[in-house]
Amino acid sequence: MRFIPVLALISVLSAPVFAEELPRFVSVTGEGSVLVTPDMATISVGVETQGETAGAALRANSEAMSAVISVLKTAGIDEKDIQTQAINLNPVWDQIKVNDQGGPIISGYAASNIVGIRVRDLATLGDVLDKVSAAGANTFNGISFGLIDPKPATDAARRAAVADARTRAELYVAAAGVVLGEVISMSETPVSFGGPMPGAMLRMESDMAVPVASGEMNVTAQVGVVFAVE
Repeated sequence: MRFIPVLALISVLSAPVFAEELPRFVSVTGEGSVLVTPDMATISVGVETQGETAGAALRANSEAMSAVISVLKTAGIDEKDIQTQAINLNPVWDQIKVNDQGGPIISGYAASNIVGIRVRDLATLGDVLDKVSAAGANTFNGISFGLIDPKPATDAARRAAVADARTRAELYVAAAGVVLGEVISMSETPVSFGGPMPGAMLRMESDMAVPVASGEMNVTAQVGVVFAVE
């Protein structure tokens, strides 16, 4: 059996233990945004009709919506840009007349049909709204502007976000008296499209009954970046 001298063993046990040096890094969030003019719009319009019976209300509604869709096609809207969003059929209650039990009675039925329409030529937007209204659309449920191809704007916002992250990191490490190193990791949050922002007015021809302002959209990107610190 081999014996270790007591003095040598004491020396080993009493030797200082140095913890492994932890990696140094700085974590920042960069934000970038660009203003762009929208080149498309999505509108939501509908037809509401009433009838003495459910069938009558639904037939009247179907005829009116068919006329609206026909007008959209003649206005140059492609079939793929027209989508049904909701169809509803509900009783209309007479709050004055009552039945034998003292409750309200059904005086008729109301039907509604709502479609979403993508307008890819903003110059025709006012004209489209005017035509669908004349064809029988009697409800308007909102409008949103967008980009046919959002990639150039989103890429520009992402590049600006990364540049902003580097600028922030350089400021922090300079204040701390150290040197910024290479990128360790990056993570992105979903790009957001905001608006409207004060901007360009959509030009309308004199015969367009519905004035529409497209304004500008704010495309924003955020990125989290971890840099090594040397």
